[in-house]
Amino acid sequence: MTLAEEQVRSRTVTWGDPMVSALEAFRSDGLTFLTKMAAGEIPVAPIASVLGFDGFEVEDGRVTFTIPVHEFHYNPIGTVHGGVLATLADSAMTCAVQTTLPVGRGITTLDLSIRFLRPVTADTGRLVCVGEAIHVGRRIGTAEARITDPQGRLVAHATTTCMVLEGAAQ
Repeated sequence: MTLAEEQVRSRTVTWGDPMVSALEAFRSDGLTFLTKMAAGEIPVAPIASVLGFDGFEVEDGRVTFTIPVHEFHYNPIGTVHGGVLATLADSAMTCAVQTTLPVGRGITTLDLSIRFLRPVTADTGRLVCVGEAIHVGRRIGTAEARITDPQGRLVAHATTTCMVLEGAAQ
């Protein structure tokens, strides 16, 4: 047995049917849709289950996600992979924009810019990411996010531009 084989860990992930949520996204206004999701009435996005998001708060124009940091989030040098933080920020920002949309509208990310300010490890603890809509028009929405550690220190901050989509999920 190799050293790599001796160090193996495992994790099982389950998630709800993503099409249930996708269809509901276009049947409800954005705030109602995400409030139902936060209440557990419809499934969260599978990526939230895969990464281990464990908290979800929704207000008009503002969404907060929390995530406990684990070693399965690590990159090869033993810190949390930047993609985990980028996904956390992207999720909070796009959902913040979604909360402002009327029935029949959804969003998708056009661009994402993130700045990493301090390393994150499993010892860091639970991260909090707050996404806030800045501007939402008929076709474009913008938002920003701040990710903080349990001591309130800024770990990363991000901005996004989202395209507003019309019509039902396929």
